[in-house]
Amino acid sequence: MELPNHIQQLLDQPPDEFSKEHFKLFDEFKALLNRGEARAAEKIDGHWRVNPWVKRGILLGFKMGRIENFSVGYQLRFYDKHTYPLKRITIDDGVRIVPGGSSIRDGCYIARGVTCMPPMFVNAGAYVDENTMIDSHALVGSCAQIGKRVHLSAAAQIGGVLEPIGELPVIIEDDVLVGGNCGVYEGTIVRARAVLAAGTILTGGTPVYDLVRDEVYRKTADAPLEIPAGAVVVPGSRAITKGRGQELGLSVYTPIIVKYRDEKTDASVRLEDYLR
Repeated sequence: MELPNHIQQLLDQPPDEFSKEHFKLFDEFKALLNRGEARAAEKIDGHWRVNPWVKRGILLGFKMGRIENFSVGYQLRFYDKHTYPLKRITIDDGVRIVPGGSSIRDGCYIARGVTCMPPMFVNAGAYVDENTMIDSHALVGSCAQIGKRVHLSAAAQIGGVLEPIGELPVIIEDDVLVGGNCGVYEGTIVRARAVLAAGTILTGGTPVYDLVRDEVYRKTADAPLEIPAGAVVVPGSRAITKGRGQELGLSVYTPIIVKYRDEKTDASVRLEDYLR
């Protein structure tokens, strides 16, 4: 495939001035992102794999872009790279965008049936699959991969991971419920049908304790933090057992898996379908 090679060459040996042909090449790449045909990560045989060339292409867009005036009248002033304007969405795309200050950047994939509640933001390189709801004040970071029928509740923060290029972005698989004020960062994978209770924070440096299976999940040098399919995760704490922290009776934040999804959980989550 020639496109990845051209992208790599432009990053390694950028010209003094980008030509019309260079911008045409980037527009071809961005069209693939918009159609969901180029993704920062893909699931192959059950395992997620990063596509470094896609991340390179997104970075190239920032390098090529010049600051342009995107202001709407005098009161709403915006200045950004001309390579990443707002995404053009029409009624034929089947995406519901409720009025109220949301922003979706060009170069991301938004599938049919997605609902966007204001205000929310989706960054370039993100992939949001069918019938997902992005609630108010929610963020989908650059390169984040969001599955089908996911609910990102109010103020949920889904980090992206554009750099390092070889690192997996955050992955939220199908039918996951991300509660209000949750944060998922640093390439964490949340497997299908998991539920993150409100206020749960998942990062590469935070171990997750599974009280059901008596396991501890951590990010390693070879693999990201991964939340098992169907797990119900709540915010918890873990006592400091040595040193001054123990003397003061302190504890540190720890996510805890307290159960796995059952009929009662499904019944409470099913109510979300009426909002789509």
